[in-house]
Amino acid sequence: MAHRFIAINSSLTLNWASGPLRGTAHLPASKSESNRALILQALAGGGTLSNLSDANDTQLMQRLLANAAAAEFDAEDAGTVMRFLTAYLAVTNRRALLTGTARMQERPIAILVDALRQLGAEIEYDGQDGFPPLQLKGWHYTKTTPEAEEMAELTVRGDISSQYISALLMVGATLPHGLRLHLTGKVGSRPYIRMTLALMQHFGGNCRDLGTAVEARPGAYQPTDYTIESDWSAASYWYAMVALAPAGSWVQLPGLRRYSWQGDQAIVSIMEKLGVTTEYLADGVRLMQTAATEAFTQDFTDCPDLAQTVAVVAAALQVPVLMTGLESLRIKETDRIFALQTELANFGAFLTEESEGHFRVSSDNFHVSGQTVATYHDHRMAMAFAPLALRGTLTIEAPQVVRKSYPQFWAELEKAGFGVE
Repeated sequence: MAHRFIAINSSLTLNWASGPLRGTAHLPASKSESNRALILQALAGGGTLSNLSDANDTQLMQRLLANAAAAEFDAEDAGTVMRFLTAYLAVTNRRALLTGTARMQERPIAILVDALRQLGAEIEYDGQDGFPPLQLKGWHYTKTTPEAEEMAELTVRGDISSQYISALLMVGATLPHGLRLHLTGKVGSRPYIRMTLALMQHFGGNCRDLGTAVEARPGAYQPTDYTIESDWSAASYWYAMVALAPAGSWVQLPGLRRYSWQGDQAIVSIMEKLGVTTEYLADGVRLMQTAATEAFTQDFTDCPDLAQTVAVVAAALQVPVLMTGLESLRIKETDRIFALQTELANFGAFLTEESEGHFRVSSDNFHVSGQTVATYHDHRMAMAFAPLALRGTLTIEAPQVVRKSYPQFWAELEKAGFGVE
């Protein structure tokens, strides 16, 4: 499988012969850490990054940053690339077109653009207002406070993508007097903001989390070496496999840290409720089966990328779960709530909005019997549903979507004993 080319519009049929799932699975490096570190490395003017993610988003970020003199940058379908590059290209006074796929051109970016304009960026929309493509036309620093020596201050909604906030923070340290962002309303994905602050500090930045505000004080970043941690988001799919595998299953995952900056480490506590315990090792973790709880409520505000995985496992185990904090799922690679509702229904499961923002996972005669799963151009749909092959044969459409975050996913499944055809 590792050497076979997966053609666009192809499909993969997955199955599991029998017996427990046991062995070591290799994870990609964290895409979230990698893409932040690449921007900070560029702003710092150097440093060595080890264990960079081989995910398409990270490889794309590397290529675009290495081609700084280009007149056009294509972020493809990568949200972090689009948002981080918008801020980076603006603050480094580039003049270029920044575009993306048709789906990317449907994903809003007005809040980030408005903030950058207030700070001094000249940005125009090349199509529909509020959405990419963007024409970046340089940077002209303007005072945003009465005194030129005072820190620039902006008010930003906290319930938007944390990538907007992270993008502003990383470039904020390069402004003459720094940047303070006042966050209003419910702040989503705060662990990702904390990850950004921690990496900024690693590169010599002076920044703080003040609760209702975050700030980046002025000062140059320093070239610094950093080793990227393995990806907890990718680990979530192996948690799902252990939960759904025959009794006596276990999996070891190298490269994960007990004290992680990644918000998706929340999968540890969530999966305890779905029958998987975590043992921390010298270099990684071991996942082992245990008993699942009967029902629980989970807020995904700080870890929205785990929602699909948890919904599928809960449905398969017939554990009722009430899910909240799913607001950002509507504007991801696809409308993930709609996609989940559509695909779960094929297996006898439901994701029902009982009241605004409150979704319940339930099952009625859940079964896996040769269904085909549509992936909606979304890597997480493919990987969230793949573990169901432990309960029966199923087919994944457009399996190449996993290249966005976990290019070796299908090869790792084959190594673990799955039939992958």
